[in-house]
Amino acid sequence: MVHLPIVDKQLAALLDSVCHLVRDAGGRAWVVGGAVRDALLAIPVVDLDVEVHGVVAEDLERLLAEHHALDAVGRAFGVLKLREAALDVSLPRTESKAGLGHKGFLVQSDPHLDLTTAMSRRDFTINAMAYDPLDGELADPFNGQQDLANRLLRHCSPAFVEDPLRVLRGMQFVARFDLDASPDTVALCRTIDREGLAGERIWHEWRKLLLLGQSPSRGLAFLKATGWLAHFPDLASLVGVPQDPVYHPEGDVYTHTGLCLDAFADTRLDDETEDLVVGLAVLCHDFGKPLTTTSEEGGRIRSRGHAERGVAVAKGFLEDLTGQPALVAQVLPLVRDHARPLQLFAQQSSDGAVRRLTRDVGRLDRLLRVLRADCAGRGAASAESLQAASWLEERAQSLSLLDSRPEPLVQGRHLVARGIEPGPRFSEILGACFEAQLDGEFGDEAGGLIYLDRWLRQADNS
Repeated sequence: MVHLPIVDKQLAALLDSVCHLVRDAGGRAWVVGGAVRDALLAIPVVDLDVEVHGVVAEDLERLLAEHHALDAVGRAFGVLKLREAALDVSLPRTESKAGLGHKGFLVQSDPHLDLTTAMSRRDFTINAMAYDPLDGELADPFNGQQDLANRLLRHCSPAFVEDPLRVLRGMQFVARFDLDASPDTVALCRTIDREGLAGERIWHEWRKLLLLGQSPSRGLAFLKATGWLAHFPDLASLVGVPQDPVYHPEGDVYTHTGLCLDAFADTRLDDETEDLVVGLAVLCHDFGKPLTTTSEEGGRIRSRGHAERGVAVAKGFLEDLTGQPALVAQVLPLVRDHARPLQLFAQQSSDGAVRRLTRDVGRLDRLLRVLRADCAGRGAASAESLQAASWLEERAQSLSLLDSRPEPLVQGRHLVARGIEPGPRFSEILGACFEAQLDGEFGDEAGGLIYLDRWLRQADNS
C-alpha cells in the first residue's frame, strides 16, 4: 500500500473530494507523476497532478466547477487548476511531434485512453506510475517502483527522444535521487539534439540541480556521458584540465567542480537566493583554469590568476544560463575573490584587509561557503584552506562583518553641510574617508566627521 505523505491538510481534503466526485461520475482519478515517486521515497508531497479517466472534458470541468474554484490558467493545455491548493487535474492525452523544442507537440486529450498508453508518454519509469487513493492501487506498467528501489534512471519508450528537455531532466533527477542512468537511456540521449529548447526551461532544470540535488556531481557526469556537455562549452572546457596532485589529488578541474558541488549540497540553507548565489559561484569558481594552467619546472602545475580570469567567462556563461543579470552580479565577486581568504590567512592580514575583502564581495558568509565547498572538493589536501576559512570567519565575526559589507559612514550630505559643492572633489574626499574607515581609524559617524574635518584642514594647508 502506497501512503501519500501530503503535507497540507487542505490539499489532502481536496484530493479526496476530487477522487469521489470523479468516481460518482463513473470515472477514475489517479495521482500521477512526481507525487507517486516522492511518496515511495517517503518525501513529503506538496503538490499533486491528478489524471482522470472515463469522464469527458466538458463534463469534468462542469463537475469540478460545481464544487471548487478553478483557475483559467492551464485550461488551453487541457489542465484544470484548482485554486484552493496545489492540485492540477487533466485528462489522459496523446502527443505527436510537430515542431522543435519542448513545446513542439500536438496534444490530444482522450478520456478513454488506457492507462499504460497514457503512462508511456512520460519521460522516465520512476515518473510513470499512477496511484488511486480510493482503492489504494498502484499502477506501474514500466516497473518504475523497482527502478526506484534499484536507483536506476530508465526511459519509458522510444518516444523519449521527441523532447530534448528530457535530457536535462535526467541530469537533475540522477543528482536529486542518487540514480545511475541506464546505458540504453544514456545512448538514447546521445542521439537527441538541443533543437530550439527555450532558455528558461534549461535554467529551470539547472535550478533544480543546484537547489535539490543530493549529488550534483552525478548530474555533471550525466551531462558528460550523454554528450550534452557540448551545449555548455565553458563547463566542457574544464574536462581534462590538470591540477597539481599535491593540492588536488581528486583529478581534473571538472571532477573537482563536481565534488565541490556535492559539498555545497550538504550545506544548503534552504534559502533559494542564498543557495543559488553560492551554488552558481561554486559551479563557476574555476572557470579561469583552462586559460591559466601551466606546467612549470619540476612538474608543478600552476593556475596563477585563474580567479580573476574566470570572471569574464563566468559572466557570459551565467547570463546565458540564468537570464538574470542581478543574480549574476552577486555571483561574480565570489568567483573573482574565492582565493583571497587563503592569501589573507597566509599573510595574517590586518582588519583593514578583511574589511576591504568584505567591501569587495558583499557577503563574507557567502564567500566562506564557497571556500569550504572548494576545500571539500580537494579531500584531505585542504587542511590549510579550512584553517583559513575558520580564521576569516572568526575575524569577520569580531568585526561584525559576516553577513554585511561595511558602508561609508561619511556621506555626501556631510560634505554639502560644510559648503563643498558636488563635483570631482567629492569622490576624492569620500574615498579618502572610506579608506580610513576600512583601516579602522574611526568606527562611527561622529569619529568619521572628526576625521573629515581634520582631512579638510590638512588639504587646505597643503
